[in-house]
Parts: sequence; C-alpha cells; structure tokens
Amino acid sequence: MKKFLLIILLLSSARIFAQDVKISGTVTGAGTNEPLSGATINVKEKIAGTTTNSKGQFTLSAGKIKLPFTIIITAVGYDQQEVTINSASQTVSAALPVRTTMLNEVVTSATRVNQSILQSPVSIEKMTTKAIKENPSFTFYDGLINLKGIEAVTSSITYKQINTRGFNTTGNSRFLQLVDGVDNQTPGLNFSVGNQFGASDLDVESAEIIPGAASALYGPVAFNGLLSIKTKDAFKYQGLSVAVKTGINHVGESFADTKGLYDFALRFAKSFNDKFAFKVNASYLTGTDWYANDYTDINPLVPVANRGPNDPARDALNIYGDEVSKPLVGAGLVTRTGYEEKDLMNYGVYSLKLNGALQYRISNNLEAIYQYNYGRGTASYTGSSRFDLNNFVLQTHRLELKGSNFFFRGYSVEENSHDSYNTRSLGQFINRTWVQDLNGQTVSPASADATWFTRYESAFNGNVNGVSGNNHTAARTFADQGRLLPGTSAYDAAKDASIHNYGLSGAGVFSNSKFYHSDGQYDFSKQIKVFELLAGGSLRQYKMFTNGSLFDDKTNRINITEWGSFLQAGKKLFEEKLKLTASIRYDKNQNFKGSFTPRFSGVYSVTPMHNFRASYQTGFRNPTPVDQFIHLNVGPITILGGAPNNSKGLNVYENSYTSASANAFGAAVGAAIGGGATPQQAAVQNKDLLVKSNVAYIKPEQQKAFEIGYKGVVNEKLLVDVNYYHSSYTDFILNTVVVQPTAAVLGADGKVNPAAAGQVALRSVNAYQLYTNASDKVSAHGVSLGLTYLLERGYVLGGNITKSNFNLGSANANNIAQYNTPEYSTNMNFGNPNVSNGFGFNINWHWQSQFDWYGTFNGNRPGRIAAYSLFDAQVNKKLPAQHTTIKLGASNIFNKHISQSYGSPAIGGIYYVALVFDSPLK
Repeated sequence: MKKFLLIILLLSSARIFAQDVKISGTVTGAGTNEPLSGATINVKEKIAGTTTNSKGQFTLSAGKIKLPFTIIITAVGYDQQEVTINSASQTVSAALPVRTTMLNEVVTSATRVNQSILQSPVSIEKMTTKAIKENPSFTFYDGLINLKGIEAVTSSITYKQINTRGFNTTGNSRFLQLVDGVDNQTPGLNFSVGNQFGASDLDVESAEIIPGAASALYGPVAFNGLLSIKTKDAFKYQGLSVAVKTGINHVGESFADTKGLYDFALRFAKSFNDKFAFKVNASYLTGTDWYANDYTDINPLVPVANRGPNDPARDALNIYGDEVSKPLVGAGLVTRTGYEEKDLMNYGVYSLKLNGALQYRISNNLEAIYQYNYGRGTASYTGSSRFDLNNFVLQTHRLELKGSNFFFRGYSVEENSHDSYNTRSLGQFINRTWVQDLNGQTVSPASADATWFTRYESAFNGNVNGVSGNNHTAARTFADQGRLLPGTSAYDAAKDASIHNYGLSGAGVFSNSKFYHSDGQYDFSKQIKVFELLAGGSLRQYKMFTNGSLFDDKTNRINITEWGSFLQAGKKLFEEKLKLTASIRYDKNQNFKGSFTPRFSGVYSVTPMHNFRASYQTGFRNPTPVDQFIHLNVGPITILGGAPNNSKGLNVYENSYTSASANAFGAAVGAAIGGGATPQQAAVQNKDLLVKSNVAYIKPEQQKAFEIGYKGVVNEKLLVDVNYYHSSYTDFILNTVVVQPTAAVLGADGKVNPAAAGQVALRSVNAYQLYTNASDKVSAHGVSLGLTYLLERGYVLGGNITKSNFNLGSANANNIAQYNTPEYSTNMNFGNPNVSNGFGFNINWHWQSQFDWYGTFNGNRPGRIAAYSLFDAQVNKKLPAQHTTIKLGASNIFNKHISQSYGSPAIGGIYYVALVFDSPLK
C-alpha cells in the first residue's frame, strides 16, 4: 500500500510539472496606460513566445513547462520587464517605462551569445530598429557610414561597400556580411554587393558591426570585420507594412537632367497558435545611376605637363577603349579614340528583393526555419574596370534548427550574372568592329588596332592625300573614319553583340557559381556551470562555373572545400567584476595549410555601467576562389589568380618584367622615338631600365591585433565609447602588374634580353595582374571616440571621431596592399523622435579628410580623394490612428558631388518623400 501511494504521489507530481500552461495579460506604456501593440513576450531561456494585439493583449500557450518560469516582455522604445509565472493560468499586467534611446543595447555578434553592448569584449556598433526608422539617409544601408569607425565606398546607387579599419576596396572580400547568418557574398565575385541582394528596410530589425579581426569566431572572411544584419522574426513582428518612397537625384547637373528615384516595399507576417508563422517581403528600388565622368588624362607614359584633352596619347579615367596605345614613327605615343562611360554603362539601375520564411515551433525550445531569398538587379561596380552587373541574380535557401542554446544551419548561395559585362573591354571590342584600311575596306577585329595605327601614322607623316601632315587632330579624324557613334543602330548592335559574347572574344561576364555552407554551435555553459563554454564549426564547398569568362573552367571545373571549428570559454572572477574570455578557431582550405586564430579578451566592470576592455585578436584570410583561379581578360591586361595550377603553361610568374620598370622603359622609348630613333634603337638604348619580376604564388594572409577600450554610461545621460587598436599584417594578398614578352626576359648573361626589350618597346607583350602576397610587414593603428548625450524633452545629440594611421615602415610601397583610408573621419547627429504632436526629425553630418586612393582600376597608381562632408536630414510626422508615418528627407542635402574611390562616380544629393504604413495584425 505504501508503494502504491508513493507511485500515485509521483504521478501526481509529474502531472503538476507537466501540465499545460496558458497565460494571458496586457502590456501598456508606463505613465500613459496606452496599450502597446506588437510587444513581444518570450519565455526566458526558451524560444516560446507571442506578441500583443492592437489592444496590448496577449495569450501565451507555453505547452508543458515546469513552474515557476520567467517571461520577458519587450517593446521597441521601452525598457524590458521580467515577470515570474507561478500559475498555469496566470494573468499578467505589465507597464513598460519609455526608453528615450538605447544606451545599453543587447548584442550578439561580439561573442556569438547575447550580452550587454557595454560589456562587449571588443568594439561593436549597432543600428537598432528605432535608428533604422529615424535614419535620414535614403536607405538604412546608406546610414551605416554614420556609425563609429565605418568606411563606405559608393560604386552605384544600388551598390555601396562597407569596411572598417583600413585597406578599403570597392569589392571587399576581407569583410564578412551576414543576413540572418547567411553569407550573402556572390560566389563569383567573393564579396557582398552592398545591400543589393540583402534585406529591405521594412524587414531589418538590427545591424551589428564588429570593426577589425573577427576570424576567431567567424572564420577567414571576417578578416577586417563583420556586418551582421538580422531581419524581423515572423512571430514577433506580425502584420502588414508598406513603404512608398519617391525622390529625385541628378539635381543641377550640366550633363544630366533631374531624374526620379522610386522605392516600394511590402512586408506581411502572421502566426497561428504561436506554433507556426510565416512572412513575405517584396521590395523594388529603381532610378538613374550616378555618372562616372572624370575625364582626367591618367596615361603614366606621358609626363604630367603634357597630359590633357589635346594629348595624342590621352587615356582618360572614365573613357574606355583609349587604353590601347602604340608608339608611332614621327608621331610618338598615340592611343585609340575611346567611348565615354555613359555610352557603355547601363545607368538604369534597379534592385528587386523577394523573401519568404516559414517558422515552426516544434516545442518550447526547438524551432525549425526555412527561408528563401531572391534578389535581382543592376548596379555599377568599380574593380579593375567599371563592370555593369546587369540583371544579376542571387538566390539563397536557408534551413535552420535552433533552440535557446544551439543552432544548426545549412544554406546555399547561387548566382547568375545574366547580362553583366566589362565596360573597358566593351569599348575596346566596339573599336575593333569598324576600322577601315587605307582602301576604305572594313578589316577583321583581329587586325583592327594595327590597321587604325597604320592609318594614323600614314596621315600624320603626310602620306595621305587631302590630310595635312604633322597634325594629330587631322590624323585622328582620318583614322576614325567609319567610327560607330553612340545612339546609332550600328553602335547598339555592336554593343549588344559584345555584351553577350563571353570570354576572351567579348565583354560579357558569365557566372553560374554557387556555394553550399553548413554551420552550427552549442552552448555547454548550463551543463558545465563552472565556466562558460561555446563550441561550433562550419563546412563550405564552392562550385564555380563561369564557362571560361572569369575562370579557365570550360573543361576544368573548380570545386573548393574549406572547413573550420572553434571553442570559446569564459569565466567571471573577482565577484563577477572581471570577465575573461578565450577563443580559438582552426580553419582549413584544401589548397592551403590550416590556420589557428586565437582571441583573448578581458572586461572589467567597475559597475554594470562602467566597463574597461582589452583584447588580443588574430585574423587570417584564405585566398578566395577569385584570388586563386580568376583568369579574366579585361582588354589591355589579363587578371590571373595565384594558385599554381591556374597559370600552368603560361610561365608568367617566372618570366616577366615589373610594371613600374616597363612604364619607365616605355616613357624613355617613346621619347627616343619622338626624337627620331627607330623602335629597335630606342629599345636597345634603354633596355637596362627593365627589371625582372619576382612574384610568388598566393597563400593565406595573417593579422595580429591588440585593442583596449572603455564603454560606459555617465549619470544615465551620457554614453562614452573610446578605443585604441594596433594591427600588424603579414602575407597581405595583393595584385601586382607585370608585362610578359614571348622571349626570355633575361639572357644567358643574366642581363636584360634585347629581344625581349624590343617586344616591350613594340607593345608586343601580354600584361598580367597577378595575385600574390606582400613580402613586407606593415601595421595600422587608430583611435575612436563616440559620445551620445540625452538632452531634455527627448532630444539626442551624438558624435564620433576616428583617427587612422598606416605605418609602412621599411616595406616597399609597391609590394603591399594600399590603405585607402582617410586619416580623420567624424560624424555628428542630432534628433528627436517626437518634438511635438507627432513631429520628429534627425540630422546626420559626416566629414572625412583627403587621402590617396590606390586601386586596380588605375593600375594601382594613386588618385586623390578630396576631403568632403555630407549632411543627411529628415523630418517626419506620425499619424498613430492611421498607423502611418510621413517622412521628408534628403541624403547629401547640399548636393556636393563627391567620389569615394578613384574612378567611381561622383555622388550628389537625393531628395525624397516617404510614406510608411505599419499595422500590427493582431
């Protein structure tokens, strides 16, 4: 009988512990008693949760869960509140106090687990939902430049590149960008094309940025930093949202009329019984792109004093086709007549984003998610040329299983370049379709360049009847007879034919590459208890296919596998005032040796509001598939990846001259020919100016960084964030340009081979842009200060300043990646979300100092980026009864035309009006 009673008692207890829990309640704003619609209620340390309806009411079916437990109630713009649930049918009444601004946000990216931003062991910046709504820039992505330490480069209205801590580029493969944990780099380019294929403003919940090395937790791509964009959960953010934005750009320009910009977005999310939820997103942005129309003569073979529009060897920055040159007897160096970028590029840009997600809560602590993203658009990209990413498509599939302390995720990323092309090559190929010989007959493309120069030389030397000799203008006019003119049907036909001709014979760029990725992590802290322990890993496989247009892969398929794993342990000491964290990650790419990347950090909290931090971090970057295997002819130069198999049989790494010596040699030869010498004589006289190159095959690059900082809140009014970092780099991946004659560059005596020198003098050489590593060690350091102050009546004043320095040391400037970062950059912002009667405003100001930009577009020669400042501003009116906000704003309100990288377009002002409808469903 005693045993029977004991069994009954145990069964009764089990029923008590396993009973179904269903609680309800109301959430209001403290002091106003107004219901809070869309507030989120989550079970602490579980994933179960729900949201409030338009009356602030909620019902949470938590299933079978042990009592007591805690729920966390949050709402945008309010402090969160925790409530203990002791009854299976408890009624909750919560009043959340208003939070004017988020001085103590929760972030995830710094340690891959949730923590206070004040206690992050490394520098981290965050753009919240509130900041996204109040952002005055045209898109939230444009507004990221106003965060501390963030650099931005605009290649197109639909393509802005984000970077941190130097070594900036227009295509940044050293900076990882995640959207809901998915790396949204394009597999063929190996970098993210800004937010072209990301998330719409309506669906972005937050954006977190880690400046500097993050490889210890995120692997090789996070060498320079991380941007993690989190979209809105379908359970937490339900309802219908619609945004309509229209604006204008190209205001007051002499070369273009004012154009319209249009941005439409829609989001709908719905949950059923707090078990199943879905969301759909659609957005479309379209307009006329910025014009790249800097016609500065940049020909390095011509003395600066002789350059300009009348230079017969003019090579204008944004004119393409004029890179083809040849020294002519009597005339000197001459270039072909090129085409302006506006006649080659498709400036009608757009960005279409479609997204859908299904979420199913299997239990209180297990959720399955499937998400599909489709992006298609047109953008201009400044690389070794100006590329038109025309109708480019990027698709991702994501499947994830997650709990409160773990996740397992798999996804695929696939691209289709469709009608993309290289404008520099396009100008050259069009130039080869119409050239006539001296008898007036159109010649084949293969002999077009040589024939054009023959016509020019004959006319200049007075050997053509009716054309005055010794006259460059007359000679060019004669050589250009039959030239296809932009706007004509013949020109359009030649342009279209070259765009859809891929590989060495056309300007088209084709890629249908993809990669598959899986990763996961598990937090063992609850099981261990003595210290925190997090473990994770990832596996990725690239499957490249460009049909020979980017890679030599028509028959040789390129598949690359890489994997990595990490451990992170943390421990609080000295009454939990000191938090020590150690991380280590190991990564292996099949083509390179494995790399360990440790990170050590400490945070000392004098109080929860005052925190000092220090960290030692390491970073590494495997050469990307492009770094390893690109084999792209861009007209006057072939870009060649640094994997040994990629250049097999070409002998270019072993037998070539440095570009710098070839330029010096070419200038000397051109001057001698201009003085009457024959090309052969000029070559022999100046051959010793040529220097044999010494280029190594590619390998991973390495970084070591140290950082100290303080972040705290003073008197609950002033947020202070200051940090200093020092980073050193070895084996930096870079490009170097060489020229290769067919003859051996050195003779048997070890000196320059006259035959090879003669080929260089006659331009009978191949130019290559090779991927390799820096042989020298360089370093960079910087300091940043950020302040945010809460004024009376809801006004917020903030600002930050960053000073960055690059230390070349004893390194050869020609052998390292360029810093491409201003010494000073600063931002200020001032705003109030509710000045009076629903009116709010926000103003941002950005300024940065001048610096020299080095990039492959200009042959790694410097181009000055002038100092500039930008003002963005918006005013808005909220109509709560209509769930609508009207916003009037401007990006670059004073319409200053500035370029952020040499060769990229000058961006001007955008003036817009937006209407945003946001209605919760419940």
